[in-house]
Amino acid sequence: AVTAGLLCFPISYIIGDVVTEVYGFRAARRVIWAGFAMNFFVVALGGVATMLPAPDFWQNGEAFNTVFGLAPRIACASLAAFVSGSMANAWVMERMHVAHGEKHFSLRAIVSTLAGESIDSVIFFPMAFGGTMPSLELLKMMIVQIFLKTLYEVIILPITIQVVKYFKKIEE
Repeated sequence: AVTAGLLCFPISYIIGDVVTEVYGFRAARRVIWAGFAMNFFVVALGGVATMLPAPDFWQNGEAFNTVFGLAPRIACASLAAFVSGSMANAWVMERMHVAHGEKHFSLRAIVSTLAGESIDSVIFFPMAFGGTMPSLELLKMMIVQIFLKTLYEVIILPITIQVVKYFKKIEE
């Protein structure tokens, strides 16, 4: 089983890699907090939407509320995991950059993603799905997500490298 996070979270880590590599950890931290605020805003709007009465012609109100009704639990898990994982990603990227200078960007990108996605998954999955599925299945889901998200980073790495080069060129 995989979640929708498999599609969007690797992109946020790639953007985080670019921001950290080009602008540094402080800038990445500001972007992470802005992302947290936007995530919270979307979740809050979803919560408000479930409280509003559905129009008479709408026949899928129960399904809508079922999806968005999970929002508080998923949102808390998502927000905690996003901030923790993104900060870990940026911190590892920055520490490796300090240690290696401009060399080994690919290694920094992959290792920082692995660290960030691992922390993200260890926080998100138990908070979001703990008690709703067998523990072994939850563990399998976490491992598969970490692997697939990191693989996503590896596959998209050539594009990430070009984006970093572009931004470094225009910013320097």
